[in-house]
Amino acid sequence: MCQACRRQTLDGKWQKTGSNMSTEQTVNLQPLLAIMEKLRDPATGCPWDLAQRFDTIVPFTLEEAYEVADAIEQGDLAHLPDELGDLLFQVVFYCQLGKEQGLFDFATVVERISDKLIRRHPHVFGPMQDESAASGVKPELNTQALNAAWEATKAQERQQKQLLSVLDDIPKALPALTRAVKIQKRVAKLGFDWPELEPVVAKIHEEIDEVMVEARLLDSDPETYFPKVKDEMGDLLFAVVNLARHLGVDPESALRQGNHKFEQRFRGVEALAAASGKAMQAHTLAELDGYWDQVKAGLKAAHKE
Repeated sequence: MCQACRRQTLDGKWQKTGSNMSTEQTVNLQPLLAIMEKLRDPATGCPWDLAQRFDTIVPFTLEEAYEVADAIEQGDLAHLPDELGDLLFQVVFYCQLGKEQGLFDFATVVERISDKLIRRHPHVFGPMQDESAASGVKPELNTQALNAAWEATKAQERQQKQLLSVLDDIPKALPALTRAVKIQKRVAKLGFDWPELEPVVAKIHEEIDEVMVEARLLDSDPETYFPKVKDEMGDLLFAVVNLARHLGVDPESALRQGNHKFEQRFRGVEALAAASGKAMQAHTLAELDGYWDQVKAGLKAAHKE
């Protein structure tokens, strides 16, 4: 939404003030849907919103989703409702486009997700839950049984979609690390997985060796060997993701944390370089490494306090 339209919306009749916590058990989403419809009004709507299509909104949806993740990972829960609102607006935008084209509307989306959740939780909404409520005895449910039931339901849904492979419905637009995890989890459920950690780690070493074999030849013939290096790097990254999966670590989250750690330390290096009176480029690598060690030690000491 453009800033001008955002201001008009906030100044309009749908602006809501009050406490952060609603005392209502149900929330009326109609005002938000009406705002979106007004933004897309051909006569009086916002030119930017009117120019959008399904495909042009995708980058903004991804950005908003990552901003939600960032707020959570940074512990910024005070601003999380704002970020979740931005993400919800993306859903509303798609629903408005779908409504205009006679494809679907917001009610369709709510109905579809509601049906899916009920279908995938028979222990909560199915006969088992009804019997439990009638008898007053809660059945014993273990995680393994619930996961098996969940996978059985999803397998049935995939069969109804006439998918040829368990991998067919994994979105190709997912971030590569996330998609690798999903691929590995799917095939693991069919028994295609190492049960122990050692061969997983050994595979990483094997892939590093294969990268280096091609990398040593790269300067001699870049046109021939760069595609090979890229191919082997893909295998190496896939193997590292597999290790993360076996350890129960989300690789996307881990890499974001690694990025944050590097940025924090490098900013410290920049500060020490500036304090020395020399430009960054005038320092030797050994000097910069020394700054890095200082910053790293300082951050560790501060963390212990």
